[in-house]
Amino acid sequence: MMDETEFWEIIDDTREAAEGDPEDHADLLVERLVRLDPDSVLDFARHFEARYNRAYRWDLWGAAAVLLGGADDDAFDYFRCWLIGQGREVFEGAMHDPDSLAELLADFDEELDGDGEELGYAADEAYEQLTGVVAPDLGLAPQAGSPEGTPFGLEDDTVLAERFPALWDRFGPA
Repeated sequence: MMDETEFWEIIDDTREAAEGDPEDHADLLVERLVRLDPDSVLDFARHFEARYNRAYRWDLWGAAAVLLGGADDDAFDYFRCWLIGQGREVFEGAMHDPDSLAELLADFDEELDGDGEELGYAADEAYEQLTGVVAPDLGLAPQAGSPEGTPFGLEDDTVLAERFPALWDRFGPA
């Protein structure tokens, strides 16, 4: 059974090898996961999905909106995958205080970063390569219909600048 430490080690190792490219990161993650047995790949997928669901919060959506210059439903989904891909320190820091991403991220390129869509499919792809069948349902409760926390104006620059002053100063519109 894969533990949390092993999950984060796989994320970190593949991210470092990808040198910041999210698509390369996803490819390297699949390559790493196919070296495991199918049950371990499913364990990895459970860890990933649990964090993905945990990050379904209004405050993180606001941080994504600042970093991405706006974030619709799909962009926020891909942002959450990307955030997991940044590793335990960045993920847990953002969960504790989304504005801390201003300090936790060395850099952020709106064209390259923030879109971890492929990371979200890596475990499914690896499982299918290993077994020839689609990964089974993981048995986790699906994310709630509405993000956790209190909704606020994701498209209101004034609100975003007030709620995320450090992120806004560093990454907001020029």
